[in-house]
Amino acid sequence: MGVLLLSLFLMFFVRTNNYVNATNYSIDAISNIGCNIYSGKWIYDSSYPMYDFSKCPFIDNQFNCKKYNRPDNLYLKYRWQPFSCNLPRFNGLFFLEKYKGKKIMFVGDSLSLNMWESLGCMIHSSLPNPKTSLTKKNGIAEILFLDYGVSLLMYRTPFLVDMVKENIGTILKLDSISDGNAWKGMDVLIFNSWHWWIHTGTSQPWDYIQEGSQIVKDMNRLVAFNKGMNTWARWVNKNIDPSKTKVFFQGISPTHYQGKDWNEPSKSCKVETQPFLDTKYPGGTPQEAIVVNKVMKKVKNKAYLLNITTLSQYRKDAHPGFYSDTHGSDCSHWCLPGLPDTWNLLLYTSLIS
Repeated sequence: MGVLLLSLFLMFFVRTNNYVNATNYSIDAISNIGCNIYSGKWIYDSSYPMYDFSKCPFIDNQFNCKKYNRPDNLYLKYRWQPFSCNLPRFNGLFFLEKYKGKKIMFVGDSLSLNMWESLGCMIHSSLPNPKTSLTKKNGIAEILFLDYGVSLLMYRTPFLVDMVKENIGTILKLDSISDGNAWKGMDVLIFNSWHWWIHTGTSQPWDYIQEGSQIVKDMNRLVAFNKGMNTWARWVNKNIDPSKTKVFFQGISPTHYQGKDWNEPSKSCKVETQPFLDTKYPGGTPQEAIVVNKVMKKVKNKAYLLNITTLSQYRKDAHPGFYSDTHGSDCSHWCLPGLPDTWNLLLYTSLIS
């Protein structure tokens, strides 16, 4: 009976005067009673994309594929369809009413930026006469929807843990978070990390890694990531009151530089125009996603995983490739409009429930 009721709720999500009725189902409850919104497939939807790139003032050039003349359009037309239920359509007006006067902060690297800009565009396109401001101060960017007092904030910190300059050089401190005071007092927090943990050579921003009193030149990056994520989990457990703040981890966003991951070893994202449409991705679950899954068990009831990895692995077609202001081919970030809009739809499904 529970599965039937939930399916009916998600299939016939009621709209009245641009508002959406919600129930008390949490995202975990959806998974637990049989409707896993992360298990599904990509289907063509002629109503997509959710917004016009030329009308959104928040898209950075590194994500603005259409501005940089990406010629194909099919990548814009795919909607995520769970196998056992339907997702609600995004309703920006309802979202603004529900979160009136609230603060929503994304904390992480450029993939957090990708998702933050996407949510700003999705809400902006929902309003007939949007009144917004975009400010950047003290390392925090803010999109403010003036008529509703809804603040979308972006705090850039690629490792979540501290990276500090000392006499010997720049040190990545795996057991320390001193920036966390800036994250307190938020109504919603969406964290993300991994992208920068594997950088080496001149793109590596630190010289040493420290844990406790031990300082080393390097270590296995998955081990380091695991230690850093556990420090984040301890911060959440110590500082978050779940009755006041909803916390999510964005999940691992995959790259598509190596075509062997989808059984086409001679390719990369730069020539892809369609998703991987089978249901079992050949590349399997990334080790870093396994680390995240284990760490999330330590913050149960205080933080929830947006389990975007597998559905994003299918989207080998959705990266900027050469169509941005980035030198070379970008198979790490995502075009806007594009895949991060689905991440935000999954976030929205959780927040309105």
